[in-house]
Amino acid sequence: MAENTTTSLSRRDFLRVSSAVALASGLPLAVGQTVPQPSGGRYKGILCLFSKPVPEMNWRQLANSAKSAGFGGIDLTVRKGGHVLPERVAEDLPKAVAEIREIGLEVPMITTELVSAADPAARPVLQTAAKLAIPFYKPGYYHYRFIDVRRELEVAGNEFRQLTKLGQEYGIQAGYHNHAGLVGAPVWDIATVIDTLDSKWAGYYFDLNHATAEGGVEGWKIATNLVMSRLKMVAVKDFHWEKTSRGWNGKNCPLGDGMCHWNDFLGTIAEANFHGPISLHLEYEIPGVSNDQGIALSRASEPAVLAAAKRDLDFLKACLQKAYGEA
Repeated sequence: MAENTTTSLSRRDFLRVSSAVALASGLPLAVGQTVPQPSGGRYKGILCLFSKPVPEMNWRQLANSAKSAGFGGIDLTVRKGGHVLPERVAEDLPKAVAEIREIGLEVPMITTELVSAADPAARPVLQTAAKLAIPFYKPGYYHYRFIDVRRELEVAGNEFRQLTKLGQEYGIQAGYHNHAGLVGAPVWDIATVIDTLDSKWAGYYFDLNHATAEGGVEGWKIATNLVMSRLKMVAVKDFHWEKTSRGWNGKNCPLGDGMCHWNDFLGTIAEANFHGPISLHLEYEIPGVSNDQGIALSRASEPAVLAAAKRDLDFLKACLQKAYGEA
C-alpha cells in the first residue's frame, strides 16, 4: 500500500499553524515571526542504519553492509546484547568507531539503555562517546506503573535531569525517544521536563511511528510541533493497525506501506532546516528471515535483512529529495 497522504490539513497550513522553528536557534519562534524556509540543496545530515537487526555482525561487517546499502552512518547499540557492551565500552567503542570510520561511515549517535546518572555504566559510556566526538545519544526508557502517573513522571523527570547533566559534563547531547506506552509517548508529559533543561544538551529523538500510534489522526502533528525547537535526531519506521483475535494491535511494516505521513513530516523538518541524524529502524517481521523485531534469524538471513533495509532507505531518500530539494 502506498503512503497515506490524505490529511485534513495541508503541510503548508500545518506549518503555519505549528510555527515550526529553525533548529539551529534551539528556541521557539516569537509571536509574529515567520516560519523559516529550507536552506535549499539537500538534506545534509547522516542517514544511519540502526544496528539492532544484525546483532551478530562484527563492526567491520556492519559498516561494509551499511555502506553497500547506501547508508552514511551507523546508529550503534551500546547496551546489553548490543554491538558494544556497556561494561566494555572504554575498550570496545573506540575500536568499533575506528573500524566504522575506516570504511567511510560515521557514528553520529549511539543507542543506550541509560536512565540514571547513578548507573555505573553512565559515566564510561558518555565519556567514551564524547571523546570519540559522537555528538548524540539515546537514553533508555522510563515506564509508567499506572498507579500515580504524576508521581511516576516526576521520578522519571528527576532521573533524566541528572542524566542530561552528566552528558553536559562530558559534552554529549541527549535525544529523548518517544515510544508508545512509555513515559514521553504523548510528548506532552516529558516536554514538561525537557522544557526546563538547556536545549543544547537535552532534546528529542523523534519517532513518527510512535507519535502516530499514540496520537491517532492528528496527534502526531501536535507532537511534531512540540519537539521542533529541540529536535536532535529522527527515528524512521512505519506501522499499520491490524485486527487480531485479541483486538487491534500496531504492526510494524516496510517504510511507506503503513500509516505514517512521511511527505508531510519530512516536509515539516525540511522547513525547519533540520540536518541532524536520521536513523532507519527495521523492526518488522520478514517471514523466514527476521523476527517481529526485525532481527535476523540467522547469519544466513542477514543479506535479506540488509536488502530490506536498502529498500526502506531508497524510499526514505526519495521522500527526503521531495522534501528538501535536489538529491
